[in-house]
Amino acid sequence: MTLTTSRFIGHEQDRGIVQFSMQDGAKEIACAISTSAMDDLERGPRARPNEREAQFTRLRERIEACVERKYQATEFEGTPPGIVLRSIDFRG
Repeated sequence: MTLTTSRFIGHEQDRGIVQFSMQDGAKEIACAISTSAMDDLERGPRARPNEREAQFTRLRERIEACVERKYQATEFEGTPPGIVLRSIDFRG
């Protein structure tokens, strides 16, 4: 099944992540991306904390495509299991 866009949850500055979710039918999949990965994708200066949601929105298509690849490969982490993206996931 193909994942679909769900919701932006928020930026956790102390953990350096942005949390969001995707949907697999009725099942919500917890997802996160490191803020350093988002900065690497944009290849510019680091975004400020109040700019993270806008940055996520700009990069959402690329982020969600990467989530889809990791989901299909069943590369889950944590409890409950979710998808975590880092800079290395966008290389290659």
